[in-house]
Amino acid sequence: MNEGLLKIRTLGELKSAGYQTMPVRMEMRKNLLERLRSKEQILPGIVGYEDTVIPEIENGVLAGHHMIFLGERGQAKSRIIRSLVGLLDQYVPAVAGCEISDDPFAPICRRCVKLKEEKGDALEIGWIGRDSRYAEKLATPDVSVADLIGEIDPIKVAEGRYLADEETIHYGLIPRTNRGIFAINELPDLTEKVQVGLFNLMEEKDVQIKGYKIRLAVDVVFVASANPEDYTSRGRIITPLKDRFDIQIRTHYPKTLEHEIAIMEQEAMHPPRAGVEVRTPQFMKDILAQITFEARASNEINQSSGVSVRVTINNFESAISNAEKRAVRNAENEIVPRISDLHSLYASTAGKIELEYVGEDKKEDDLIERLINRAVLKVFDRYLKLDDLKKVSSYFDQGWGVEVSDSAPSSEYMEPLREVTGLREAITLLGPFETPGLMAAASEFIFEGLHLHQKLNKDRQGGRFAYHA
Repeated sequence: MNEGLLKIRTLGELKSAGYQTMPVRMEMRKNLLERLRSKEQILPGIVGYEDTVIPEIENGVLAGHHMIFLGERGQAKSRIIRSLVGLLDQYVPAVAGCEISDDPFAPICRRCVKLKEEKGDALEIGWIGRDSRYAEKLATPDVSVADLIGEIDPIKVAEGRYLADEETIHYGLIPRTNRGIFAINELPDLTEKVQVGLFNLMEEKDVQIKGYKIRLAVDVVFVASANPEDYTSRGRIITPLKDRFDIQIRTHYPKTLEHEIAIMEQEAMHPPRAGVEVRTPQFMKDILAQITFEARASNEINQSSGVSVRVTINNFESAISNAEKRAVRNAENEIVPRISDLHSLYASTAGKIELEYVGEDKKEDDLIERLINRAVLKVFDRYLKLDDLKKVSSYFDQGWGVEVSDSAPSSEYMEPLREVTGLREAITLLGPFETPGLMAAASEFIFEGLHLHQKLNKDRQGGRFAYHA
């Protein structure tokens, strides 16, 4: 945008500059077409939707559609909706002081219409940024018509205006988002009365407050999100409102481990750690992502609620935090999560999964342990073959054992590296692991994989685990 335009302060100057406003749908369409021509990403930071969700969004924007996103929790619905703001112009002119950001060329509210008639080209304008043209509301049963559309302002009535006068209205969120994007999360939780008010505004462009019908042609793109099960349940959404949403876009969880890991690394919090480097072996990242995949495939977990990507992100953060405690206590200069840190995942996984039913024989911790074991086993089989570890197994067959712990310094693992036949060669199969922390993590991964393949036994002794034949 030409920065010089921001100095313009009247409608006449705007006309002289040749500036023209356009409906918000046309504005989003224009900006999307520019991005498509320049091959820019339209939704930066959204991973795994390149061939599924994003093409449907592009079609929806080009067609000027109201959109509803259906998906289980943790599928980036809210992020996608907020990212649509990037398709609005950086700044647009509006009548100065207008509560609903009226277009100076074609105002719709009574106040601005009168001002334009009185002042003509001297009508004062201001410039509004794209962020102030977006509003979002979480639908709950207590959301009212007044919240979304508006209410009679008793003070304005007391000042002498008639109830039917449009200027007595205290505008709600939707009119205040005029010429922008309005989003409603969890749409089915709105009451029927509010749903009726909403579709009336979307289609007929009129507002009905306290029995007074007022024409208010707001220029808003409506976007909503909902859980598919709630949206399709009979009676939760009135049919005319469903009909007003032009397209329905189904979101999904990452379809590949690579996408799950990319989101995990992008979203996880990484506080600065002076002088200490975080090194997460690829097999540990694979395990963290695989745990979530196992949960999404488990028939013991309620899949209609879904298993959010936040499980993977929070588990990643928990594993690093547990490793960080060890590094600090042992004065180590690297933070390397390893298998013995996976117990920290119980707290960050519990609460994000819903068991199908809970009984004496159904415990959340037991389920999480099974998910972790399945994930470790699958990732182990991708990296290593049992035939490559025969030397390691033979060491334990001779009656020797190894102890590991999430509090043990990496230096304690150097002795097994020297004594366990074939262990160092096996570690090289996992990658170029040279630092003590990485070799300790790789050692634990190999021992645990052999245990899960029933080649080694594993006993718990306080906070330590002993592997033996």
